[in-house]
Amino acid sequence: MDTAFDLVLRGGTVVDGTGAPAFEADVGVRDGRIAAVGKLTGAGAEEIDARGQLVTPGFVDIHTHYDGQATWDERLQPSSWHGVTTVVMGNCGVGFAPCRPDDHERLIRLMEGVEDIPFPVLAEGLPWNWESYPEYLDALDARRFDVDVGSQLPHAALRVYVMGQRGVDREPATEADIHAMAAIAKRAMEAGAIGFGTSRTLNHRSSDGSPIATLTAGEDELTGIALGMAAAGKGVLQVVSDFNEPQAEFDMLERIVRASGRPLSFSMVQSPRSPAGWRDFLARLSGAKTKGLQIRAQVASRPVGVLFGLELTVNPFSHHPSYQAIKARPLAERVAALRDPAFRAQLLSEDGTARAIGLSPSRFWDRVFLMGEEPDYEPTPDQAVAAIAAGRGVDPYEVALDHMLSDDGRGILYLPLLNYPEFTLDPVYEMFQHDCVVPGLSDGGAHVGMICDGSFPTTNLVFWSRDRSRGPKLPLEHMIRGQCRDTAETVGLFDRGVIQPGYRADLNVIDYDHLKLLAPQVTYDLPTGGRRLIQRAEGYTATIVAGAVTYRDGTPTGALPGRLLRGGQAAPVALAAE
Repeated sequence: MDTAFDLVLRGGTVVDGTGAPAFEADVGVRDGRIAAVGKLTGAGAEEIDARGQLVTPGFVDIHTHYDGQATWDERLQPSSWHGVTTVVMGNCGVGFAPCRPDDHERLIRLMEGVEDIPFPVLAEGLPWNWESYPEYLDALDARRFDVDVGSQLPHAALRVYVMGQRGVDREPATEADIHAMAAIAKRAMEAGAIGFGTSRTLNHRSSDGSPIATLTAGEDELTGIALGMAAAGKGVLQVVSDFNEPQAEFDMLERIVRASGRPLSFSMVQSPRSPAGWRDFLARLSGAKTKGLQIRAQVASRPVGVLFGLELTVNPFSHHPSYQAIKARPLAERVAALRDPAFRAQLLSEDGTARAIGLSPSRFWDRVFLMGEEPDYEPTPDQAVAAIAAGRGVDPYEVALDHMLSDDGRGILYLPLLNYPEFTLDPVYEMFQHDCVVPGLSDGGAHVGMICDGSFPTTNLVFWSRDRSRGPKLPLEHMIRGQCRDTAETVGLFDRGVIQPGYRADLNVIDYDHLKLLAPQVTYDLPTGGRRLIQRAEGYTATIVAGAVTYRDGTPTGALPGRLLRGGQAAPVALAAE
């Protein structure tokens, strides 16, 4: 039988990514692109019954860290479990190209510290069949994936490549250094980089504790690199900053964008240090827009929080002497010891707070929560460990220990930090309504032992458009546009994110009524058997990349249509309507 289409999605509720109201239609796909939308009479070689379900564009996640995983893995999970069909990596200035052979360990240590990916995993997994950034892209281009992959030139790698130890020591770049970095940036954009990422935050440190090489890079250096991109006529800028002097820092970003003409996005969160500061940034974004400057903010869709548990990087007893004595044992043996009344009593009698560094949960019992099977990302203060302990008349450590011992030692504690200093997500609600804000900051592929936020795209649907109970929700069409068209256009991908003829056939069929996030869990599937946190979802009936079904009900089909994206992509020429 002759078929008009390679694939037809029949009778779904189409949310097309433009923000327009949902409508019922068939979607026909041919040669990897959307061929027709409407009531279609032509048959498909393959058809999916989408009646009663959502049909959306594939999600575009522009803030990931799959720079290492993409060199050894075909499936960029967890992102591809959450309807994501395009990822962009190389954010925050960290990555693995360009890199001289003598600097391999240095860049691994940096990624280990900044993104919590263990050294042995990267040392074993990275093939290092490149030195220059174009060679890195060539290595990726030879691979196949379950999503499309865009890469950004990482500033830390670039700085070390050009300046060596001077770059690591954060010395000011000379005029010759800047010229060399600009030339490499130009070649990187011409070779197919999506853009350039940098970090200006003290939170980003190498595993030896030293700040990231880009922390204090001067405006002349950043401008020079941006002008190198401008010479290629391509690429976007991505920045994460502490914004210690918000006005001065934002003014600098404006000057860089004005001088180079390149679009820029930066990470914006509600910080405990300045809970109202985000309002000023929204005003600055509006001001930049009136000046004709392309600046957008990436906002996390829920609290950026840290997870603690017996299988994870840190738990409340990590620095207690008794736990130190058993920490190297297999999980089952540690659980048995922790359930022994004598050992438990000894452990609870100890004080590990003095030895704890960084984000020890014991410092925040009034803000630490018990992670359930269906996570609550907007918990109330009365649900905190401190409140539960007070109600039971016990020490918070006991509540934490009992929960971590649940599910055979796999119970997880949750400490929401950024976007949650006031125990409400109302600020995120307001941020998401601004026309210069896009969803971002999922960090898919990173923070494998403490954070699990690659599921942000599912949160955008489940939480913001359907389930939020402690404040107003946002329209489904608004959230789909944000995660599809707006994110794609932020990084110069104008060929996807919309369900219209001519666009990429990157699509999702979603059982919206039953869509839900599952709790994070630990798996040991990284190189060397390395541990990582993953989070899955239920309700994704099908995910489609370039017209090929990659997942059915969350299970890979074996299809790997994803490719390296060579730079930004032009808007499609519409196909003739069927």
